[in-house]
Amino acid sequence: MIFFSVQEILLAGVLAIATDWLVGDPRWLPHPVVWIGKLISRLERVLRRPGESRAASRTKGILLTVAVTAASGVLCWGACAVAAWMHPWLGIAANAWFISTTLAVRGLKEAAMAVYRPLIRGDLSEAREKVGWIVGRDTEHLDEPEVARAAVETVAENTVDAFVAPLAFALLGGAPLAMLYRAANTLDSMVGYRNERYRDFGWASARFDDVLNYLPARATGVLLTIVAAALRPASASRAWRAVRTFARLHPSPNSGIPESAVAGALGIELGGTNRYGGIVSERARLGWPLRAIAPGDIRLAVRLLYGVSYILAGGLIVACWFGWNR
Repeated sequence: MIFFSVQEILLAGVLAIATDWLVGDPRWLPHPVVWIGKLISRLERVLRRPGESRAASRTKGILLTVAVTAASGVLCWGACAVAAWMHPWLGIAANAWFISTTLAVRGLKEAAMAVYRPLIRGDLSEAREKVGWIVGRDTEHLDEPEVARAAVETVAENTVDAFVAPLAFALLGGAPLAMLYRAANTLDSMVGYRNERYRDFGWASARFDDVLNYLPARATGVLLTIVAAALRPASASRAWRAVRTFARLHPSPNSGIPESAVAGALGIELGGTNRYGGIVSERARLGWPLRAIAPGDIRLAVRLLYGVSYILAGGLIVACWFGWNR
């Protein structure tokens, strides 16, 4: 990024991770992702027309993807530029804050634990409701193992989206590139569905998100394997074998990697039968079912997520220290 040295970006990355760990996403602060979501909704209303040709729909979807990601990156760049012009340390603070809004380790933990707590109390109805907030599948008839599976899969998949990928792009280009990634990821979550409504209009958003997550997802598989080596009763060797055996079976080129790693590490099977709007969808089964999925696996998945964040934060601290003391 033009306004910051490598050392300053590393420092901003450390501060961003610490901010996410400590405060997450306070509701009283305006959040850029909310603005991105509103922009996507407004542009969709302007661009998408039911019944138009496949080529027209895909072209408009490309325009949506370019407009939203470019606007997000440029506006973030402008805000950081103004802050840096006012004072260098204010620029670093702005960079760190914007990067922190693209991370969601604490938020993911809180969402997962909101499912875990009613499960261990035996309140399956509340657990179904809470897991319904974080997954797209039907949850009203899920039993306890299926609720736990849904939560574990969400934590595993979002270890990439909510931490490794945005941090990687932040290190490459500061907050603007991290915000561009977050915009692409938000586009995928809003219009990237493979249903009749978004099959063509959301095609570009879904493919762009796949491209951006390609390397971070594979790095996450390695990181989860390393963390599993230090987490009992997880197994690092089983995590790595699961990635090599099962990841390619997932319909996503990226999501199967962290999900397979977590399944293998914990000795459980993820994937299987889901329902979306009453329609049955059979997903690839990942991992070996050495035991039944239990509520405690949600906590273990969160610990794997935090382990990944500790490794990367520690690496950034060391790199930052060497950078500032050269």
